[in-house]
Amino acid sequence: MKRIAVFASGSGSNFQVIAEQFPVEFVFSDHRDAFMLERAQNLGVTSYAFELKEFENKVVYEEAIVELLDQHEIDLVCLAGYMKIVGPILLSAYEGRIINIHPAYLPEFPGAHGIQDAWEAGVDESGVTIHWVDSGVDTGQIIKQVRVPRLPDDTFETFEARIHEAEYKLYPKVLRELGVKEK
Repeated sequence: MKRIAVFASGSGSNFQVIAEQFPVEFVFSDHRDAFMLERAQNLGVTSYAFELKEFENKVVYEEAIVELLDQHEIDLVCLAGYMKIVGPILLSAYEGRIINIHPAYLPEFPGAHGIQDAWEAGVDESGVTIHWVDSGVDTGQIIKQVRVPRLPDDTFETFEARIHEAEYKLYPKVLRELGVKEK
């Protein structure tokens, strides 16, 4: 059985969708006050949180993350709103075993503000992408994508909500396809 860890920086809504369907070994947040940690507690999922500023540098920070992953014998790291760029230490230790969800149809609108960037560009559609993580920003090999249309009566909020709904369907589907067993 594949052992998964989920990394998130904020509210953790994708984490919750994953944890309700799949056994999650642990969640990690790079923010000690992330709401995702409360979600983890409510779901009975082990959680860890520490921040880059607590470490001498990013190398030492990522070495601590790799140690956690190794201790838990993690097979697949699922980034779900993790807002740190994966550095060379973590990437080399877990290359080919880290996936990310991005709220745009890559290669369109990479980076931290995919939904807002698509909205401001006035596109007719955007989407959601799940991809393997590499050394670039949202440049890894695409696993699966889905398009989300921008409707004539959309507000930014309704467009954003539909993109999140697409995320909540796509991530579990990809995990099943990658061989992660459901609860």
